[in-house]
Amino acid sequence: MPRKILIVEDNEDSRELVVKVLKNKGYQTIEAADGEEALEKVAAEKPDLILLDISIPKIDGYEVAKRLKGQEEFRDTPIVALTAHAMKGDREKVIAAGFEGYITKPINVRELPNQVKAYLRGKWESVIGGEEE
Repeated sequence: MPRKILIVEDNEDSRELVVKVLKNKGYQTIEAADGEEALEKVAAEKPDLILLDISIPKIDGYEVAKRLKGQEEFRDTPIVALTAHAMKGDREKVIAAGFEGYITKPINVRELPNQVKAYLRGKWESVIGGEEE
C-alpha cells in the first residue's frame, strides 16, 4: 500500500508540482489549500506524512502543526514545513512549533523524493542537518 502524503499549499502551481513529483514516485497524495482544510483532511485521511506550508489562509502552518501535535492520534505523524523562510533562526522556530523539519522553496524536484523518504523513515536529522551552514 503506498504511503499517504498530505500536501498543504495555497499556491496551486506549487501544490500541483509537489503532487506530480510524489505521485510519479508512487506515493498517494492528498491536497489541502488552507489550514482548516488541512485539519479536516488529516482527521479523515490519517496521512503518513504532512508537507505543510507556513503561510496559508485561515489557520497558518504553525497553528496547524501545534493543534496536530496536541492530539495523541497525530503526535507521531511527521510534519515538514514547506517554506520560503530560510533565514537564520527560522529552522529553530519551525522545530519549536512541532515540525520535524523543513523543505525550502523553491522546491528542488530532484531532491524532494529523497527528502520525503527520509522523513517517512524518521531520519529527520539527516535531512535538516545538511541544510545548516
